[in-house]
Amino acid sequence: MPAKRTSHLPVALLVDLVLVAVFAVVGHYTHEHSLEVAGLVRTAWPFLAALAAAWVLNAVWSAPLAPLRTGAGIWATTVLVGMIIRFLAGQSGTGIPGTFLIVAASFNLLTLVGWRLIATAVAGRSR
Repeated sequence: MPAKRTSHLPVALLVDLVLVAVFAVVGHYTHEHSLEVAGLVRTAWPFLAALAAAWVLNAVWSAPLAPLRTGAGIWATTVLVGMIIRFLAGQSGTGIPGTFLIVAASFNLLTLVGWRLIATAVAGRSR
């Protein structure tokens, strides 16, 4: 069974990276009305760095598709650490608006946990 789990690692990493990048792109475009590369990178890097930390802290390699064990841990760590990095980097002005925290938490919950729920449901049906 471990070989099967590790075979999902590249896909899980790619999907997580794309979903966090989409979150940043949508957020940046919504507020800045531009897709300037420097602005997108500035918006995305705190959350992509947080995602990297989340992968390590949640030992994703042991169960990359597990919605609760892995997905919820990645979600919580990515949002929390991303907000901290964003604040420390001076990207949040005087603080983190509650609405931004709610939107970030909701979007990332739906995507980072949601795709894993779908993947495990599909995998369960194929058995």
